[in-house]
Amino acid sequence: MRELLVATGNVGKVREIQEFLRDTPFTVVGLRDKDIDKEVEEVGNTFEGNALIKAMTYGKWANILTLAEDSGLEIDALDGRPGVQTKPYAAGTPDNGFQKIFDEMKDVPEEERGAQFHSTIVLYDPANDKIRICEGIARGSITHEAIGTNNFGQDPIFRYDDTGRTGGEMSVVEKNAVSHRGKALTKVKEILLKEFV
Repeated sequence: MRELLVATGNVGKVREIQEFLRDTPFTVVGLRDKDIDKEVEEVGNTFEGNALIKAMTYGKWANILTLAEDSGLEIDALDGRPGVQTKPYAAGTPDNGFQKIFDEMKDVPEEERGAQFHSTIVLYDPANDKIRICEGIARGSITHEAIGTNNFGQDPIFRYDDTGRTGGEMSVVEKNAVSHRGKALTKVKEILLKEFV
């Protein structure tokens, strides 16, 4: 089976992607499995830019087919923030930035709490410099409190339009069926099977 490196130190994200691709002829590994502990600075100003930087850098270091993702939470009432800055926005907070978001949205009424999770995934093959890019968007709304403890990141404060539940209330399998990452990974899976087997 061909190895596929997921270019992230986030074990929750690796687990989600392993689950999604478990029935493919790929062995999905994370940076820890490859003993890569170097950090790549995400200096892009778009999700695609950051995913490209990570895919190409880690792909060249490990010299294997690499998948990198950049994603974030875009809140309508905050003009799309935190967006590409989601990771630094939550950094150093004990709750992934939940309280910061609640504070910023304390006067926003229920009907104006719309938001979306946006994911861009890049596949990069260092053997031939082939690059493929996939996107996924999931619409929902921001809750008034954290609900559920499953998954990671901002999952407990984002209620999916498709299910009426937060990512924190869903299993990995349930979340993969409706999430931004799940939508992008559906396209990735198709491309992997068609072009990289």
